[in-house]
Amino acid sequence: MPEGLVHGTAVVLHGFGGIKEQDHILKMAATFRDNGFITFNFDATNSFGESEGEYWDARLGLHAEDLEDVVKWVRQQVWFREPLALTGHSMGGYAVARYAERYPDEVSILVPIAPVVSGKLSFEAHHEEDPVAFEEFRRRGFKESVSHTSGRLKRSSWAEMEERLHHDLLPDAKKLVMPTLLVVGSKDFSIRPRDVQSLYDALPARKDNEIRIIEGAPHTYRSREDVDALYEIISNWLKDLMLKKH
Repeated sequence: MPEGLVHGTAVVLHGFGGIKEQDHILKMAATFRDNGFITFNFDATNSFGESEGEYWDARLGLHAEDLEDVVKWVRQQVWFREPLALTGHSMGGYAVARYAERYPDEVSILVPIAPVVSGKLSFEAHHEEDPVAFEEFRRRGFKESVSHTSGRLKRSSWAEMEERLHHDLLPDAKKLVMPTLLVVGSKDFSIRPRDVQSLYDALPARKDNEIRIIEGAPHTYRSREDVDALYEIISNWLKDLMLKKH
């Protein structure tokens, strides 16, 4: 728990195949904690952390359902303090935004980082990045890669990509009435900056809404420079937001 004045509680969620101990996820939690928030960071089901389940079974919808369950639990804890802030990366970014669309009265601060905006746009981005590899993924029904975080072999199902097509933040983006900060890297080829811009453009007009681009950053922030830039962007935005409220 942060020392001094508590401004609220922040729930933090990693992305597809991520874990709560990734550098950028820890930095996102630290940003809120350093700005006076109680923070709760957890491993989603079917990730590589302490949760149950298999990576093969991970789905965008299940990621969002996990967040709903965790937020419900967090709100019942004796240490919970209003207002509620949500932040997440990639699939986690989609999950926190979807929760805010469904329960706008519960969420006071929203910070999706490189969020999956829609399954359709996700398909377009992956095909645009490497059409040969994407078609091979579709044909084989799976793809394999090595985790940068754990070094473990990751085997993901084409069914996960197909399930994404059932998800789209844009139709209900007008329900995101809370202060919202969107962040994406200029070299993010999985979640293209123009797709995050489309989500920003669909938000209700608020002076405290912002979209920030981290120049040269990829989808997952691993370098110290990119992680520190993410911290500064979120921290400065939170400080400005708190000043406006007091």
